[in-house]
Amino acid sequence: MKYLARLAPPLAVVSALTMIPMTTSTLAASEADTMKELDTFMDVFNQVRASYVDPVDDHTLIKGAIDGMLAALDPHSSYVEGSDYTQLRTTTDGNYSGLGLSVTMEDGAVKVITPTEDTPADRAGIKAGDYITHLDGQLLYGLDLDEAVDKMRGPAGSRTTVTIVRPGRDKPFDVTLVRAKVELRPVKWEVKDGVGIVNINTFSGNTGAAVESALTSIDKATGGKPLGYIVDLRSNPGGLLNEAVRVSDAFLERGEIVSERGREKRDVQSWSAKPGDMAHGLPVIVLVDVGSASAAEIVAGALQDHRRAIVMGERSFGKGSVQGVSEIGQGKALRLTIARYYTPSGKSVQAGGIDPDILVPQLSDPDYKDRKVVREADLRRHLVSQETVKDEILEKDNNPDPRFSATAEELKKKGVEDFQLDYAIKALKRLSTMGGGNAAIASRSR
Repeated sequence: MKYLARLAPPLAVVSALTMIPMTTSTLAASEADTMKELDTFMDVFNQVRASYVDPVDDHTLIKGAIDGMLAALDPHSSYVEGSDYTQLRTTTDGNYSGLGLSVTMEDGAVKVITPTEDTPADRAGIKAGDYITHLDGQLLYGLDLDEAVDKMRGPAGSRTTVTIVRPGRDKPFDVTLVRAKVELRPVKWEVKDGVGIVNINTFSGNTGAAVESALTSIDKATGGKPLGYIVDLRSNPGGLLNEAVRVSDAFLERGEIVSERGREKRDVQSWSAKPGDMAHGLPVIVLVDVGSASAAEIVAGALQDHRRAIVMGERSFGKGSVQGVSEIGQGKALRLTIARYYTPSGKSVQAGGIDPDILVPQLSDPDYKDRKVVREADLRRHLVSQETVKDEILEKDNNPDPRFSATAEELKKKGVEDFQLDYAIKALKRLSTMGGGNAAIASRSR
């Protein structure tokens, strides 16, 4: 089972990678060069064991060497063992005790990619782009990502104070949080003004079935007459490939959903939709933001390319790589980037992300203009797309229609807590009056 670019990819099984064919002489020369490099490694290893100022055990040295080797690749390949391995397994299950944050490291500092919905961090107002500098007064700077995550997790009910540096604010500020058991509800649904809203928070093992159930429930709740659907993928860090395919398939009658290309040209696999649109051809709007990654981008890209949905919001994270995880001994695992994925039009999402058809800023967030966000293209050693990503795509962020000028305070007075969702509902109601969901979307989305 494969995971697609989840921000903290959980456990999966990796098929064996195909070796590059070589002639006998080329292979012999390559092996000779490899042996020279290994001899150099062993020389350094032995000198450190014998002469370093303090005794150091072999495991520490070898673990450090493995970490360094993977650090030379991309930011999503890593080796885990012990407590980090346990955390990887608990993330797979979607249940763990902690704050509810997806984070990365930037120049030695912990940077928030996105808070998970309905978690302590989300309820406390921690935002994408925030830096966490201290935990209970202790500096977090200089740790690796797994160490930082380990410190932020803890037993449910335990309290911790995090120090936040938010771009646009003059001073750091403290937020006290109570850790909780994070049980991800992959899908929630509601009907608002006749519009069915399907909120997908993650792509775990039952996301596809939950989306199908949500569509059926919305159909019943509206007497079989919903105006259309909003698929909310904001702050969704991704997850399982097969679940992204199943969710996309729920809205498509036919055609390719996603393809995956590995190391070799012949290493290509694709997934296609089966007949049966559970949304009955009604208009669909997909909401994305900077926290929408991987599997979320697959769904948005598939529905966008097939003109099945209008994508609104902000450019997505841009995580177009596939991570597989294989167990390599008891309590040890290797997480390795093994492929890139492509939308039906052949576009690689890597680094560029999904560009919305209609750019809608989150005006109800008072910090949205000053908040510095982080995307895949901002991460060191990020995997390069195999196609050219235009500079203007990477540079274009919050340049919305100048009519988007209301302040968060003004919107709050009008009862608008979520501007992007409110805008999408009104837009979908207008689309529904045009008749013929797919045709209306095709005429408006490009």
